[in-house]
Amino acid sequence: MKQKFYDTAVKQERAVLVGVITPDETEAQEKEYLEELEFLVTTAGGKTVKHFTQKLQRPERATFVGTGKLEEIRDYVKAEEIDIVVFDDELSPSQLRNIENELQVKILDRSNLILDIFAGRAQTAQAKTQVELAQLQYLLPRLTRLWTHLERQKGGIGMRGPGESQIETDRRLILNKISLLKERLKLIDRQNETQRKNRQQMIRVALVGYTNVGKSTIMNMLSKSDILAENKLFATLDTTVRKVVIENVPFLLSDTVGFIRKLPHHLVECFKSTLDEVREADILVHVVDVSHPSFEDQIRTVNETLKELGARDKLMITVFNKMDAFVPEQHHVDVTEGPLTLDDFKQSWMAKNNSPAIFISATKKENVDEFRNMLYGYIKDMHVDRYPYDNLLY
Repeated sequence: MKQKFYDTAVKQERAVLVGVITPDETEAQEKEYLEELEFLVTTAGGKTVKHFTQKLQRPERATFVGTGKLEEIRDYVKAEEIDIVVFDDELSPSQLRNIENELQVKILDRSNLILDIFAGRAQTAQAKTQVELAQLQYLLPRLTRLWTHLERQKGGIGMRGPGESQIETDRRLILNKISLLKERLKLIDRQNETQRKNRQQMIRVALVGYTNVGKSTIMNMLSKSDILAENKLFATLDTTVRKVVIENVPFLLSDTVGFIRKLPHHLVECFKSTLDEVREADILVHVVDVSHPSFEDQIRTVNETLKELGARDKLMITVFNKMDAFVPEQHHVDVTEGPLTLDDFKQSWMAKNNSPAIFISATKKENVDEFRNMLYGYIKDMHVDRYPYDNLLY
């Protein structure tokens, strides 16, 4: 059930984005959320033309935004020949149906867009199975809208029309497929568990963090491998494990899928087996893009996801990456005495609130030796504690 977001042979789809500003959000936050949604659209291959926002106590039950705002969006979509409208929250089946009837173009919500990106990025059998399962679970409650063209064929009282029977047939087929995919994932997970047991004698380190913060770049730097690293969301989808040796101590380093705000629940559930590398790691390296204007919110998102995975209580090193691109004015940092130095970073609230912490630039190789030494120190201590008879190596 892989839905293609665009076809390069035809044209790049033009999109408008829609968000609601609730009382617990500021306009600046919603602007940032829509910028992230725009990045998702770009990652999927589309082009964002305009943002629409509306202040509401809560999203409208029937149409997400108010009727006046929906009419404004409809007029713009028609005048500018927009191909797709993307909403920054998950739409209910009834909202999706009502909005489609009003706008008469393709409608995506945030969850559907992320699923579409994951479907295009999945490479291994496990990732493809996980994404397909999440897509079917997302589709199941939205089946009704797919058969509205058969509504008039329904029978009277005590009779079943073709429309209703078709929906039931589709629902049964999807439920059977979901059951089959779950069994397939259980088998893959048992195979992965066997592989992980074979690696238990080594210290295991997992890179975690928000999407697009530089985890794959750090993975390549430490392991001298060539993992895809690009300026797109979810560039890494499949967990990659490499054996790394620092000084004379070997350990396993894994690069995991990036987290994101409002990650679809179905996707979190389906990818829990992939994230076993996180749960079973000895050390978590939390990579943070310190140049991002809202990196504190990203830290909270990652910590909440780790808590949901049951991995929040592990030893965690916070690596503030991209320090060369840090803009002090965005964080109300006084720079009247000159540009920030590495010592300034080390004395900052960022370091004090996220200890142990290190500041680096992975692309420019700044302070990476100190990072390696810090990581080596923790790994060596764990290795000596776990294998005391090997301490003659040190």
